[in-house]
Amino acid sequence: MTSKQFHHTRLSVLDLAPIKEGSDASLSFRESVELAQHVEKWGFHRYWLAEHHNMPGIASSATSVVIGHIAGATNHIRVGSGGVMLPNHAPIVIAEQFGTLESMYPGRIDLGLGRAPGSDQATAYALRRTLHSSPEDFPLQVDELEDYFKGTARVRAFPGEGLSIPIWLLGSSGFSARLAAEKGLPFAFASHFSPDYTMSALKIYRDNFQPSEMLQEPYAMVGVNIIAAETEERAKWLATSQQQQFLSLTRGQPTALKPPVESIEEVFTVPEQAAISERLNSEATMIGEPEMVKQKLQQFIENTQANEVIINTQVFHQEDRLRSYEYVADMME
Repeated sequence: MTSKQFHHTRLSVLDLAPIKEGSDASLSFRESVELAQHVEKWGFHRYWLAEHHNMPGIASSATSVVIGHIAGATNHIRVGSGGVMLPNHAPIVIAEQFGTLESMYPGRIDLGLGRAPGSDQATAYALRRTLHSSPEDFPLQVDELEDYFKGTARVRAFPGEGLSIPIWLLGSSGFSARLAAEKGLPFAFASHFSPDYTMSALKIYRDNFQPSEMLQEPYAMVGVNIIAAETEERAKWLATSQQQQFLSLTRGQPTALKPPVESIEEVFTVPEQAAISERLNSEATMIGEPEMVKQKLQQFIENTQANEVIINTQVFHQEDRLRSYEYVADMME
């Protein structure tokens, strides 16, 4: 079975593996499997999980382990990282982990790489990073990782060597856009949390792209937030869970994903409401009934000329999350 498309554009899923208030990671993983199985059936192209640490509301810290769990529970959908934060790891370990995954699930594994630590400084230290290491070392780390797959490194990675695993670079600014262009790699931009830099980063990527063995033309994926429900009112109510999560991060007090609230005034100050409203009014966030979401998604694709869109739907109740993706699936052909 092949994936479907929305106006000639592939749609994919970004799962932040939410740990919900009053629950635990075990339920998160069961619900991720259920979601992956459904979106595979509905025609979505790939299913990505992201590396985050010291986040009580996100269960995917051991990203490669969860990728294997999802790949083992599905049949053909591509599964990968969106992304692995390479500065947190020795590149040979990532080569071996993803070489193992590709050997288990051939032709289905993606390796998306980010250069941010995905954590605060104390957590980065706990991850055994040296104090002098920097995200600016990222290009050399990517080179080293590629050498393990090519078999040109002094140390060899097994499994890993000789395997063709698509490497993506992820970014929320222009740095990774330029690097992806120079290396001829596909590029994924985090529009869902950095919408203001979307167009400039995509321009950098396309203007500077150099063809490679992997890719002859630029291939750009953009992230969006979508919460679709039967009414706009309900969609906005469901979105209050994501708003509360964003608020907890901006306050430096991350929490488990909270249930929706009737009014954001219950939990936000006026300045916080303004900040949330600005983010939710971006082109990359679509909250409403299906026809409204469809129109906004089509407009966003036209504006960005993206080759693919990856969708984050961060809501509290699993049935609402499944329903939102099903509404989107109904828009595809």
